[in-house]
Amino acid sequence: MPDVTTLDAPDAEAAAVADDMLYEVIDGRVVEKPPMGAFQNWIAVWLQHSLNSSPQVRGIGFAYPEMLFLLDPARKLKRRPDVAFVSFERWPADRPASMEEAWDVIPDLAIEIVSKSNTASEMVLKVRDYFGSGVRQVWIVYPVEQMVYVYRSVAEVSILQLGQDLDGGDVLPGFRISVANLLKIKAADDPSPAVG
Repeated sequence: MPDVTTLDAPDAEAAAVADDMLYEVIDGRVVEKPPMGAFQNWIAVWLQHSLNSSPQVRGIGFAYPEMLFLLDPARKLKRRPDVAFVSFERWPADRPASMEEAWDVIPDLAIEIVSKSNTASEMVLKVRDYFGSGVRQVWIVYPVEQMVYVYRSVAEVSILQLGQDLDGGDVLPGFRISVANLLKIKAADDPSPAVG
């Protein structure tokens, strides 16, 4: 069970957080973010690399791993997607990032890689929080089930499986990666190694 601490004072968040703890703040409560499994972390790193090395993405923004974002100051809501993409429209390339713990910008795309420690209700709340704050698209990657849920709104979702491609739509025009490649699943008729 994640450690939860209620924040009653401006300095309470800093006091409640260990130096190496990954956390989110939900309605003023510090909630420790459980660590991802090794495979889930591998997918997150690969996806961040794929985004940042894509010529279609490089010119329009940058993908970040486990960055804490201030989504709603009034609610004291800070979320930490496994990977997030921020366009240069929302944060110009020549503008230095904030020195604060949480970045005061809304990502265009939030990506969550589901681990054993995640629950279905947790994912639903994250999707709602992301869209409620102005995130344009949310990807929920289910490695075990070999599926990717692509949310364009809270109510509009596409479910992608092996054999299909994940594309960036209006958020990342021209970006495309196969679900199999994302999840490092080797096709039965492909003699090449799955890792690339």
